[in-house]
Parts: sequence; structure tokens; C-alpha cells
Amino acid sequence: MVEQRNPLMVLILIIITFGIYALVWMVKTKNEMNELGANIPTTWFIIIPILNIYWFWKYCEGFAIATQKMEAIVLFLIYLIFSPAAVWIVQSGLNEKAV
Repeated sequence: MVEQRNPLMVLILIIITFGIYALVWMVKTKNEMNELGANIPTTWFIIIPILNIYWFWKYCEGFAIATQKMEAIVLFLIYLIFSPAAVWIVQSGLNEKAV
């Protein structure tokens, strides 16, 4: 089941915890997207160099599959350029699925 979260609070918690909450949030959202039909691999890939790029790509693909909101490549580029915007987009898209 997709949990509704305030995107602004997600960003504030990421800042307050120096990024630790970002990992927690990614695990939770990955699981939610997998329940919606995505196929995102284990979050442990985030801490392994090179595999983390692959994981973020699969995460973006999973978002595209789970929400039908945008192309995976667009979200991936947003993550590379300005990740807070990508966090906002992902959480907002998942919030729509929670309703």
C-alpha cells in the first residue's frame, strides 16, 4: 500500500538527518513502487559504486511503470541535475496513487 507523505517534510527530514532519511525514504518508496508493478532491485545497490547508477536507473524506470507520470530518462536526468526536485516529483506521483 502506498503511503501518503508530504514532499516538503520528506525534503526537510533529509536535510535534518544529513541524508540518512533519504535512504529510508528510498527503501519505502521502492517497496511501494514494486507493489504497483515495478521491478526495482535491492536498495543495497545504492552503497556500491557503479551499481548505484544502475539502481537509480531502475528506480526511475520503476516510477515510470508504477505511476505512468513521466519517462524514466527524464526523471533520471532530474536526479542527476537536482535531486531535491526528483524527490518532490516521486513523492507527489506516489501520493496520487495513495488516494
